[in-house]
Amino acid sequence: MEKETIKLSVFTRLLKYALSDKKQLSVALGFLFLASIADVSGPWLIHYFIDNNIAKDSFPAVELVTLAAAYIGLTIATAWFRYLMAIRFYELAIDVVQTVRKQLFERIINQPLSAFDYMPSGKLISRITNDTESLRDFYVHVIGTVLKNVVFILVMLVAMSLLSWRLTLVALVLLPIVVAIMVFYQRYSSDAYRKMRDLLADINASMSESIQGMSLIQLMRQEKAFYNQFSELTASHLAAQGSVIKLNGFMLRPLIDFLSGVALLSLVALFGVSGVELIGVGVLYAFISYLGRVTEPLIEMTQQLSLLQQALVASERIFGFIDAEQQQYGDDGLPLASGQLECHQVDFSYDGKQPILQGINVMMPHRGFLALVGHTGSGKSTLASLMMGFYPVSKGQISLDGRPLHSLSHEVLRSGVALVQQDPHILSGTVRDNISLGRSPHGQSNTLEAPQEIDQNIWQALEAVGLAEQIRRYDNGLDTELGSGAVNLSAGQKQLLALARVWYCKPKILILDEATANIDSGTEQHIQQALNNLRQDMSVVVIAHRLSTVIEADEILVLHRGEVVERGRHHSLLQQGGHYRQMYQLQQVGEHLQQLENEVSAEVPLSSQSHPEQQEAG
Repeated sequence: MEKETIKLSVFTRLLKYALSDKKQLSVALGFLFLASIADVSGPWLIHYFIDNNIAKDSFPAVELVTLAAAYIGLTIATAWFRYLMAIRFYELAIDVVQTVRKQLFERIINQPLSAFDYMPSGKLISRITNDTESLRDFYVHVIGTVLKNVVFILVMLVAMSLLSWRLTLVALVLLPIVVAIMVFYQRYSSDAYRKMRDLLADINASMSESIQGMSLIQLMRQEKAFYNQFSELTASHLAAQGSVIKLNGFMLRPLIDFLSGVALLSLVALFGVSGVELIGVGVLYAFISYLGRVTEPLIEMTQQLSLLQQALVASERIFGFIDAEQQQYGDDGLPLASGQLECHQVDFSYDGKQPILQGINVMMPHRGFLALVGHTGSGKSTLASLMMGFYPVSKGQISLDGRPLHSLSHEVLRSGVALVQQDPHILSGTVRDNISLGRSPHGQSNTLEAPQEIDQNIWQALEAVGLAEQIRRYDNGLDTELGSGAVNLSAGQKQLLALARVWYCKPKILILDEATANIDSGTEQHIQQALNNLRQDMSVVVIAHRLSTVIEADEILVLHRGEVVERGRHHSLLQQGGHYRQMYQLQQVGEHLQQLENEVSAEVPLSSQSHPEQQEAG
């Protein structure tokens, strides 16, 4: 009963989208009504010709020409009105699909990050593409077909009742039986179609993840394993489709064709009992023609139930995302005046069961330099995500500029706090687009700024991070295309580009999450210099495994299993002889071994060149 209620609510909601453009829908229904009248009038003219001309052996030329012209005109009118109706329904469907697709995408990009923790990207793409396409089929084929056939059947029943109410009663017996078949079909096909949609989403997810992880698959020689996994999914999808096809083949055309045959035999039997005196041959022809025409609409409507099932299942998924809880922000729209950051007894858990952070206390003044260090899994990146407002804290409070983080508006939070990750995302676009990201230096739309001013600020940002010289080497400068199929930046250049994005709008707090983990020492010096420039009017939080990058920090927090076990400056932490000193010593040993290895590898070519000469001398 609950499932039926959900389906009814989803169906009602889909109809509301169609009713949003009442003018377009009214025009489409008008063309539909005219097409139905023109279509039904054809057999009526033939009935008139049989009973008034053939039966009476009367063939006036003018009347015959008029009847022929009228019949041809009705045929043309039927086709024309159906064409206009189809165009209107298709435009209506496209408008609805665009509306739903934009609503869905808007909701997805505003979902809390927790919504993406366990959701493969392939499934999200399937929602936006395949599921919304099912809605288009719903409006074009299901709604359009049902309205067309219902109106046609009603107009045809009116025409039949005007000819003979006795024969009309025989035809009406067929309708409730067909409706019962449709209800039975809908009930038994629902689960099959839901399984098909689930498997299709899994197929898209599998393809997306395989393409994204192609290097790993080939390096680990897992091509066959992933191929087998994909083959199993497609085989399951084919089996689900097969069950639906069998259901359609058994319940649709065979049963309705059988019922139509019974109805035709009933008409012939009734005609034999009543006699030609009560029912004319033309009337019988018209009824047989109408009954033959009514079976196809009934079969067509029943077949559309498959599309209806797909649309309902797809709509459940779409509306589930549209109705999902969005990222919540406060109403405080006053920009951050300082980069002061405070955490007071902050606890956090992703699932509400396993604690990730416990009792975190932080006090960083404006223009401060805070470092978060610790082994993998200690909670450093999670704490940075909480500072960004990506997740709500489970307990305690985080304050920015002396105000609770949860009270800040979306615009204030995103313009006041910036994050540079270990592997920054580079958009497929120009250098200009990748740095400005549609923003102006003043946080407004680019349309409010002159292009020269925008470019000037971009070059200033590139100069500040030491990337301007590299960009000037490109022939197109700021118009150089980056990303897939274009210029590919190194890991260090990506980090510098991400810092240029930050410099461009100058937030009050900058968080670097392992930003120096995959770069060389030369690029690290550029980043250190860029950070010194950025710290002139902002606070910096650095998460680092390489402790050499946080030696100058005002305070270093050492996290272990979600708790702060040590805090202080570099030298005081070394004197404590705890976790930080152990980490620092291990890194020093590792760097020393790396230096020795580099020296040995540099000497190998020299020894290999002198060895043959020594052999000759011997």
